[in-house]
Amino acid sequence: MSTTTKGCEVLPATSVDEAVRALADLGDRGAALAAGTWVMRSSLRGEDLRPRYVSLNGIAELRATESGEEVSLGALTTHTDLASRELPAALAGLVGAAGQSAFPQVRNVATLGGNIGATGFAEADLVPALLALDARLETASLRGRATVPLGEYLPERAQRPADEIVVRALVAAPATRRSAFARLTVRGGGEYAIANVCVCVDLDPDGVVSAARVAIGSVEPVARLSHAAVDALVGNRPSAAAGEEAGRLAAADCTPRDGLDAPGWYRREVLPSLVRRACAELAV
Repeated sequence: MSTTTKGCEVLPATSVDEAVRALADLGDRGAALAAGTWVMRSSLRGEDLRPRYVSLNGIAELRATESGEEVSLGALTTHTDLASRELPAALAGLVGAAGQSAFPQVRNVATLGGNIGATGFAEADLVPALLALDARLETASLRGRATVPLGEYLPERAQRPADEIVVRALVAAPATRRSAFARLTVRGGGEYAIANVCVCVDLDPDGVVSAARVAIGSVEPVARLSHAAVDALVGNRPSAAAGEEAGRLAAADCTPRDGLDAPGWYRREVLPSLVRRACAELAV
C-alpha cells in the first residue's frame, strides 16, 4: 500500500528486485527513498520533489553487514550503527566519520547509501572515508548486479540509470591497514563540514607507509582522492609533520568551491591542519 506525503506518493518495496522494477517503471518520475534526510531539504535547494518515491526501508538485504577481510556494509546502514560497530582497525576512519557527522538525531536515520547517492551534497562525511578505503559499490538494476569503484561512481551519479540502486559498499580490511578522519565546521558539532579528510595507509613490518590514499571532501563539489598528497606519506612513518606536508600538497592541487559557510580560499587554507590531525592519529 502506498502512502502520500507532501503531495508525493511513496511506494513500498520489500526486495531489491521489487524496488528495481518499480524504479524502472517510474523512470524520471520517481526515485529511491531511504531516510529522506536529503530529499526533505529539496525545497531549500530550489529543487522539485519527484511525483513518486520507492521506499527502500522494508528491504532487509540493504541492512546486512558482514565483517572479515572484506567488510560488506548494507546501503541502509545508519551513521549511528556504523559508529557503534566493532569493525576492523582499517575502517577506523569510516567509523570516525559516521560518529562525527551532523546531529545524533540525523545520525540515527541517515544512511550510508543516502550519503553516497546524494547528488550535490559536497559535505557528505562518509564519502571521503569510503574513498580513502578504496570502497567498491554493489549496485542492482534490471540488468542485474554489478560492482563499481566508488571513485568512478561519484562523478556520474546524476547520469546513473533510473532503475539502479546501491545495495552495499565493499571495503577491504587487511590487518596492515589503518585510517583516520578529520573535519572542520563553522561552530562545532552538528554542522556540515567546511572541509573533511580521510587518510588511509598500509604499513610495512617496520611501521613505514608502503601505500596511502588521501581523500578530500567538501572542498570541491565532489569528493576525490588527492594523488599529490601521497608523495609526502609513502616511505615515511605516519606523523603530524608528514601529514602537514601531505595537506599542503593536497591544498595546492585543488580547486575549492565558494559557499555560504566558507569561501574557497578558506577551505584550501585549512586542509594542511586537517590532514595533519588525521596523520597524527595514525601515529599513535
